[in-house]
Amino acid sequence: MKKVDPFVIVIGYDGSKQSHEALEWAIEESRYRNAELRVLTIWNKAPMAWYPAMLETAAGEIVAESSPEQQAEALSAKAAQAAAGVNVVTRTIKNDSAASAIIEAAREADLVIVGSRGHGGFAGLHIGSVSAQLANHAPCPVLVVRPKTA
Repeated sequence: MKKVDPFVIVIGYDGSKQSHEALEWAIEESRYRNAELRVLTIWNKAPMAWYPAMLETAAGEIVAESSPEQQAEALSAKAAQAAAGVNVVTRTIKNDSAASAIIEAAREADLVIVGSRGHGGFAGLHIGSVSAQLANHAPCPVLVVRPKTA
């Protein structure tokens, strides 16, 4: 029996250098497989925990910093722009755990692609906590993209 649904690739994108490299890989993989690319950007700041910083621009205007949700939506738009030419769907998701949000989305995926690290605080680690959780718990294959070496 043939599978008639398109191949689905899920990628977690947080704007970090590693997630951008993973996005580039996912775009190429989507082209190769004629797949649907689902880009997830997860934000998790509670509304009352975020207070906008007031910033002064070079022109002397006072502006408020974007909310975490607005920042996530901007990242999604950037990812969609980078993935022009492939079948891309972007989603911003409010969830306390990026790993659990991606694992949930992976239930409908054939492949998950993530960078080896995100914006987490332990820069010396070779793999971040989200990547490790996905590698251990995702219901489909996971590709962890490591940084390119010179």
